Amino acid sequence: MDSIFHRISVRRYEDKQVEKEKLMQILRAGMQAPSACNQQPWEFYVVTNPEKIKALSKATPYAGCAANAPVVIVPVYRKEGLIAPDFAQIDLSIAQENMWLETDAQGLGGVWIGIAPMEERMEEVHKLLELPKEVAVFSLFALGYPTESRAQEDRFHPERIHFLE
Repeated sequence: MDSIFHRISVRRYEDKQVEKEKLMQILRAGMQAPSACNQQPWEFYVVTNPEKIKALSKATPYAGCAANAPVVIVPVYRKEGLIAPDFAQIDLSIAQENMWLETDAQGLGGVWIGIAPMEERMEEVHKLLELPKEVAVFSLFALGYPTESRAQEDRFHPERIHFLE
């Protein structure tokens, strides 16, 4: 639970590679997410090639912070053979959050860069990475060892809670 109250968006990283064991644990956390009808629509592309990362950092006006990340994970979802295809992006949101929390637990920092549901951005990343046609891009998740540290803001607002008895 600590990561829920500690996790922040990290956009600056040390010039240091992330260990494969940590990446695998982060991906394992993503795959532990619940999904509609247990369809598990996800696949993950782990990008460590600096040229590809630089290209990804230009895929949206908000991805510039990824340019110097040592790793960008690109979660995608299968478009075929799903029981509940309308819920694939929701499933990926849950997986992405799990990955972010585990990233924090591993002593790393990351930032979620939205791609879906914006079709032109989804297509741009798809083309840059030459992905198979049967998958759709969901997001970019840049991560690495953070060079910044700050407290997470308190987002709890009790006035937004309504009990119906």
